[in-house]
Amino acid sequence: MIHYRISTAALNAHLFDVQLTVPAPDACQRFSLPVWIPGSYMVREFSRHLGAITARQGRRELPVRQLSKNEWEVEGLGRGALTLSYQVYAFDTSVRCAYLDAQRGFFNAGSLCLKVHGQEAMPHQIQLTDLPRTWQVATAMPPAAGTGPRHRYESADYDELLDHPFELGLFWRGEFQARGVPHEFVVAGALPIFDGERLLRDAQRICEEQIDFWHLQGRRREAPPFGRYVFLLNATEDGYGGLEHRASTALIATRRDLPRLGQTETSDGYVRLLGLISHEYFHTWNVKRLRPRDFAKFDYGQENYTELLWFFEGFTSYYDDLFLVRAGLIDEARYLKLLTGNVNTVLAGPGRRRQSVAQSSFEAWTKYYRQDENSPNSIVSYYVKGSLVALCLDLSLRAAGAAGGGRTEPAKGASLDALMRLLWRETPDRLLDEAQVLAAVERLGSPALAAQLREWVHGCDDLPLAPLLEKFGVQWAADKLGLSQRLGLRVSESASTVTVKQVFSGGAAEAAGLQAGDELIACNGWRLRKLEEALLSLSPKTPQRMELLVGREQRVLPLPLHLPLARPAGAPVQLSLADKASARLQSLRRAWLQGG
Repeated sequence: MIHYRISTAALNAHLFDVQLTVPAPDACQRFSLPVWIPGSYMVREFSRHLGAITARQGRRELPVRQLSKNEWEVEGLGRGALTLSYQVYAFDTSVRCAYLDAQRGFFNAGSLCLKVHGQEAMPHQIQLTDLPRTWQVATAMPPAAGTGPRHRYESADYDELLDHPFELGLFWRGEFQARGVPHEFVVAGALPIFDGERLLRDAQRICEEQIDFWHLQGRRREAPPFGRYVFLLNATEDGYGGLEHRASTALIATRRDLPRLGQTETSDGYVRLLGLISHEYFHTWNVKRLRPRDFAKFDYGQENYTELLWFFEGFTSYYDDLFLVRAGLIDEARYLKLLTGNVNTVLAGPGRRRQSVAQSSFEAWTKYYRQDENSPNSIVSYYVKGSLVALCLDLSLRAAGAAGGGRTEPAKGASLDALMRLLWRETPDRLLDEAQVLAAVERLGSPALAAQLREWVHGCDDLPLAPLLEKFGVQWAADKLGLSQRLGLRVSESASTVTVKQVFSGGAAEAAGLQAGDELIACNGWRLRKLEEALLSLSPKTPQRMELLVGREQRVLPLPLHLPLARPAGAPVQLSLADKASARLQSLRRAWLQGG
């Protein structure tokens, strides 16, 4: 068994001490540390946090030779266990790496535990030592069998080892059952007024809805693919995100978004947190088990490419908020407000005309996770547009299937729900490629719809959202334009300064020569403290003329700008429940939102 002894003795130095023992090493044994973590598609170079590695076999000290940025080798080994010792600096508060101080510890094994080449399929064990007396441990990794020291955990192989994050310290802990399966919720850093019982109740409703989604067939419910599930939430002053694992998820959210004792309303921040919980839990099926064929075997030493993140992340993003409706946590009107935000996010970016969601998926490693001031002009989010592709596919299946069907039309009752369950049940080894998705769409829908989906995925045209939503009693209307949208830029505003953050291609701001980093000092001779104040300086005789004074690189530049009167492409819209929707449309909408 490969054994890692992880010590937290150096809390104030933010250092984990790691001792790796290999009982039966090769004569020339190689080791490596992952450069990325599954679920977050960016090379993060975890090895940059490793200190010097020393090796010992019995009483012999052996040299460790570094082969590359993340690979090492020990030669001249005889019989007997080999022990490596090293330290890992841990001061990353994200869900992807490791953190350690006097109040809290957290780690993903991929940032601490070297891989022993040739022995990845062996059982792996983690033993935690030198924990402060009052600290707790939370993880979905099973405890090691038999007697021995405390805080020993065991995984079947290296892949499983990397799929179980650990939370250490003093934290709130609660439990609930979802369809007979124990679930644990851990929250670190919460305020004393945090309402843990409400969080448990709401999380339980989400989990039960999703278990039923995947495993309820008629009156028969299959067991989910895990015997226990753990949520690890770190509440911070400012943060948001999550990372899925096979039987747990690591989350980060702001303290103010947590529910509070005595609070009955559901704040926007809490809805966002519930959507995050829903998203990561849905991944338990969609990406952790049903996964891209490209990910049949992870290569932790380099990028792992796939064009299918629009399905695994985008379709998951479609269902995350939808399950809040189905669980009764938000109403239909609030769901449409969330959907409006996603629609406007995609429409606002000129990059939607330049990059398909398939390209976005493949280039996630270099573009989506490495965004700059030009990103809105060059990329589209496979999360957000992918969720709208899922919406279009769902509504297309439901609309065409509502009247029945035949060999060339969607079957009665066709929906994206049915498609997802079909793929879950019938995909061999649960390894999925695009051809299998299209074949399932053709089977449940039609060849024409499968061809349409392929165009949505590989093309850059706008999706037919408005006509599809209207068939379900959802009204699509133009929303109010802000000045930044009319000009085609994004700004940040402080107490007295307005700074350009991004300039959209094809807009008035670009035509005028504005660029990221410019400070907007004045308009038509009047000082600007907020961008909207520029409207107050416009002359009734020349309402389109804006003479801007811009600060750039210690210079002050005059820039004339022509304010367009027409609504720009990608202007925001507003979705709402149609006031006079027929009984039929209301029935279709109810079936869509409630899962009928």
